[in-house]
Amino acid sequence: MTTTTLSQTFTYTSFSPQYLIKYTRLGPPSAQPVIFIHGTPWSSRLWSSYALALSHKYSVYLFDNPGYGESQLLTPEATAEFTNNGSLTIQAEVTAALFTHWGFGGTSTSGSNEANEARKQPHIIAHDNTGLVALRITIQHKITYKSLTLIDVVAVGPWGLPFFKLVAENESVFIAIPPQMFDGIVRSYIRDAAYKPLRKEDEDMLAEPWVSGEGRPGQEGLVRVLKQASTRVSEDVEGEYHRLGESKLRIKIIWGKEDKWVPYERAEKLRGLIGGKAEVVIVEEAGHLIQLNQPERLMAEIVMFLGDVDGGE
Repeated sequence: MTTTTLSQTFTYTSFSPQYLIKYTRLGPPSAQPVIFIHGTPWSSRLWSSYALALSHKYSVYLFDNPGYGESQLLTPEATAEFTNNGSLTIQAEVTAALFTHWGFGGTSTSGSNEANEARKQPHIIAHDNTGLVALRITIQHKITYKSLTLIDVVAVGPWGLPFFKLVAENESVFIAIPPQMFDGIVRSYIRDAAYKPLRKEDEDMLAEPWVSGEGRPGQEGLVRVLKQASTRVSEDVEGEYHRLGESKLRIKIIWGKEDKWVPYERAEKLRGLIGGKAEVVIVEEAGHLIQLNQPERLMAEIVMFLGDVDGGE
């Protein structure tokens, strides 16, 4: 039985900080690669059902971003660097190194057979703040994609929810909140991202990394993530988005019309910055967690787009 357990480990050292990423690969090794990237404050488990479905045809990669899920920050230096990196340049650097390890960014840093098994350009599917990460990777780290699907992404300003600023200004208070009370805050925060009520098992899955014990980021981890989100910066790269529109890269922007976190009007703003043939799809009755609000529609949009790109070779 195929599972989405993150059974493999990649370690990246940036000067003194060291980052650990847990990941897995599903499907035929020689098939066209697809990489799912989760956003804040989620984990790769949000993409599990999509990865399993696509793994019958594609070579699918899943991973937890540094500081999320099973990819813990290992040192105080890494924790400080991560927390203060609102521009997400460090996350882009680490993720670009991971893509290179897999064989998608030139010569592998590991020399492993896995990294040499597929040199094809990957399809990238990014959600939330990893839209900015994915854009930085291809623009600033020169990793070429076959296609880029951006779903309810954080990639253009204005930035942030008022809650992010509240957490950043009262960090010690939120860390000191008793666990049972913090659990309620986490679940209320998650529910706010959904247009429709979530199934209990889905809510539990999303909350688990932040409210469970050892081996997960926990309460301090979520406070770190939200503090980082309060200082999001993208102005340095927004002016470069047009380069993608001028390239051959196929881009699809998908947005939940009822997204309260990142309003769907941002989809057109992003398309305007990218230009070219970037297409926009607005999905009715879907919030920021479009993966759970409209899974059939989202899967259909992804499958149609990937098939269209692959068929146009």
